[in-house]
Amino acid sequence: MDTQTNTTNFTDIFKSSFLDNTASFSIVDSMIGLVVAFALGMFIYVIYKKTFAGVMYSHNFNISLIIMSMITALVIMGISTNIVISLGMVGALSIVRFRTPIKDPMDLVYLFWAIGSGILCGAGLIPLAIIGAILIGIVMLFFSNRLTIENPYLLIVKYTDSSIESRLDEVLSKQSKKHTIKSKSIMPDNNLEVTYEIRLKENDTEFINLIKEINSVRSAVMLSYDGNFTA
Repeated sequence: MDTQTNTTNFTDIFKSSFLDNTASFSIVDSMIGLVVAFALGMFIYVIYKKTFAGVMYSHNFNISLIIMSMITALVIMGISTNIVISLGMVGALSIVRFRTPIKDPMDLVYLFWAIGSGILCGAGLIPLAIIGAILIGIVMLFFSNRLTIENPYLLIVKYTDSSIESRLDEVLSKQSKKHTIKSKSIMPDNNLEVTYEIRLKENDTEFINLIKEINSVRSAVMLSYDGNFTA
């Protein structure tokens, strides 16, 4: 009787849930999910590169979209197999803070797209992830390449003589559909700065040369609202 009891205690000591988790773990399903997550990440990578319209393209950010899809799929696979892991993951993620600033709202869209694709792949909803990626990619390509939006521009002119303001207004009236003064400042050294919001008739910025040639004009800078310098 004592021998049987000692054998049972010895078995209980070395019995581990690790073996049970390993037995319930499917390597094939996990590899399929990670491969599909990688493929969808590559698809997002290509779409982001083709539709990027910002100032400076970040290759590292684009690569992170691929890794984000795979990591998310991996985390979802782990959470779905063990309730303890899921609770621990929630606690770990609650202390994570992302310090990288996101300047373009579209970057947030791509990040959410990559995370969503990883979640679907990790949960085994691979057909839904593929269909959703294809539809979202078509929408992204259509709106970035086919539809053109007329963005207003800001024109900042620094000058020293206030009498040229009528000349500035004359040049802008000829070259733009509409222009309005957004602000006007007088510097401590009596220099003046005026900011116009303008909408161009055509995508032509040559009139800035005319403004620069006006007497007492020190500088003329035009930029779009999305931060892209055009002159």
